Amino acid sequence: MSMGRNGENSIEVLSILVVHVERGNDMNSVMAFMMGERNRGKMLMVFDWDKAAEIIREKKPEEASAYLKDDREWTGGVIYQDGEIVLDTYTYLASTWATPMLDIGEVNDIPCYRMEYQVPGWGSDTKWPQSAIDILEGKVRETGVGSLQDS
Repeated sequence: MSMGRNGENSIEVLSILVVHVERGNDMNSVMAFMMGERNRGKMLMVFDWDKAAEIIREKKPEEASAYLKDDREWTGGVIYQDGEIVLDTYTYLASTWATPMLDIGEVNDIPCYRMEYQVPGWGSDTKWPQSAIDILEGKVRETGVGSLQDS
């Protein structure tokens, strides 16, 4: 951010942050905003649905959740439950600074991402692309990227 005359831009940003916190917003969301600004222009990590499908198929958990590390409360949600994919929960699963993660109950905090350029069309709002559904249903041979030993 460029500085205006007498630091006007810095004061304006600080004022916005103070109002944000005074309105009852959590400091984590302020920190997330600041980290996003600091990392603007860096490569985007997106949740790896194929790897998640392989792990879920192998481990057969009752429930699996996806989220961004250190921001689970605001970005995470259930993606698999009782043998079925879940499409109706909110998740935000892409970031330049927070690692997309998978939690399958017995093992949580499994890094689970690809760089955006590796999966064109995938982003923060991607939910169960066909390739991942095919892996989960056993319609394609597993690639091995989902092995917990690789994590």
